[in-house]
Amino acid sequence: MIGFQTLFYKEILRFWKVATQTLTAPIVTAMLYLLIFGHVLESRVQVYPGVGYTAFLIPGLVMMSVLQNAFANSSSSLIQSKITGNLVFVLLPPLSHWELFSAYVLAAVVRGFAVGAGVFVITAWFAHLSFVAPWWILIFALLGSAMLGTMGLIAGIWAEKFDQLAAFQNFLIMPATFLSGVFYSIHSLPPFWQAVSHANPFFYMIDGFRYGFFGQSDVNPLLSVTIVAGFFVALATIAIRMLKSGYKLRH
Repeated sequence: MIGFQTLFYKEILRFWKVATQTLTAPIVTAMLYLLIFGHVLESRVQVYPGVGYTAFLIPGLVMMSVLQNAFANSSSSLIQSKITGNLVFVLLPPLSHWELFSAYVLAAVVRGFAVGAGVFVITAWFAHLSFVAPWWILIFALLGSAMLGTMGLIAGIWAEKFDQLAAFQNFLIMPATFLSGVFYSIHSLPPFWQAVSHANPFFYMIDGFRYGFFGQSDVNPLLSVTIVAGFFVALATIAIRMLKSGYKLRH
């Protein structure tokens, strides 16, 4: 476990050394979303009975921050190591593919949780939030950040330059996040777009996470956790096989 612990510690230090960029900036961005959308729509939109729009929005922003930063951590670490050429120092030690996978994904989870906690602490002052099912909050935050950390690992292995990684993030991660119900309930959409939303795994992470606060959701949380866990297992299998084969890493 020494190799895993060392790599994990290195990944934590990597984002902690530039905390202004990796932690503070996402919190400020989420705060701006809350101020703009909350101010404009608070008196115009009520998604759940007895829940104001600002209160509805806060869990979505927290989870969005968790997901985006978990992805950013593992993907940026690998692509930077490739570009600078120091990836060889990670590959030379006798680390198994399981240790590599666990260290990168766990560090992504830590960063996602750190940013999510910061966003929650700052935004919770703007609305009264209840914790109807706190275990669901923790489960979806953990599964979501692990899933996005795994996606970041896959993207970092596949990409050979920053442009490719940016395309992966801009054309897949960002649209899937913003179309997952962070700012709205899918029941407000036309039937076609509701069907599209149900095909988006990010929707189930956001919806299940929000259920933990209000006890209300668009989909049964048991269905949501099953779908998210299934996607995580599938992505983890792909990532581990890529690490085991050395795809785009050992040549």
